[in-house]
Amino acid sequence: MSEFPEYLSFKFGIYVADIVNWLIDNFESFFDAVRDLILWFLLKVDFALHWIPWWIIIVGVFLLGWRIKKLPSGITYALMLFIVGLFGLWDQMISTLSLVLTSVVISLIIGIPIGILMAYSNRLESFMKPLLDGMQTMPSFVYLIPAVIFFSLGTVPAIFATTIYSVPPVIRLTNLAIRNVDKEMLEAAHSFGSSPWQILTKVEIPQAMPTIMTGVNQTTMMAMAMVVIASMVGAKGLGSEVLIAINRIDIARGFEAGLSIVFVAIIIDRITQGIADRFRIPE
Repeated sequence: MSEFPEYLSFKFGIYVADIVNWLIDNFESFFDAVRDLILWFLLKVDFALHWIPWWIIIVGVFLLGWRIKKLPSGITYALMLFIVGLFGLWDQMISTLSLVLTSVVISLIIGIPIGILMAYSNRLESFMKPLLDGMQTMPSFVYLIPAVIFFSLGTVPAIFATTIYSVPPVIRLTNLAIRNVDKEMLEAAHSFGSSPWQILTKVEIPQAMPTIMTGVNQTTMMAMAMVVIASMVGAKGLGSEVLIAINRIDIARGFEAGLSIVFVAIIIDRITQGIADRFRIPE
């Protein structure tokens, strides 16, 4: 029987736990401030979405689908939202959207600047790539552990875990997009005496926007993928309905909640993809 030698074992996790405990002991006030800020923003988003009448949201999605895609797409998206309402899951859907939108906004605030910096620094890119690989391959459940340790149970640790899980695509694609900007256009901007900031904002970002928007789409979809997992630490919404259905073995409840998640994911995916296509430059 082949066994790895016991005397060669190395418990790396102990040191990680020590680091986490040290962070909690020395930066508790910082984590409290971050929690309060995230919760404040989430509540504002949730209030705004709940304040909008349900029929306006459906009409708005219909118009977006019609404008970005085609008339049949707009009708389909509006019908999907209407079915979610028929299931009695409208409030849960709004809570899920609040969580996803908050996580995506935080991911974009963090990810796009890091992606731009990576595009300007090969050394930073070499440092960040293994981290991003680890973030994307790490099982999503693992992110719940530090999230709960730092922020206790509730929606804030769910947003924290969702942000960590969903931020890599926008970082990668922003970096790729900036690096692939036409060199001749950059040389022309330099020859006209443009400053680095002007080149970034008026040349590089507009040229890179289609790929950046693809990153936004991927980040949003990964945030949606965390909805059910985030419910395990207290996040409300459609994910919690799925979790309750699993615990009670309630097939009907689980089917309706799962189908609602699919509908919301399809709508978000198609609309963000359509927005990304609008930024593409015709060849």
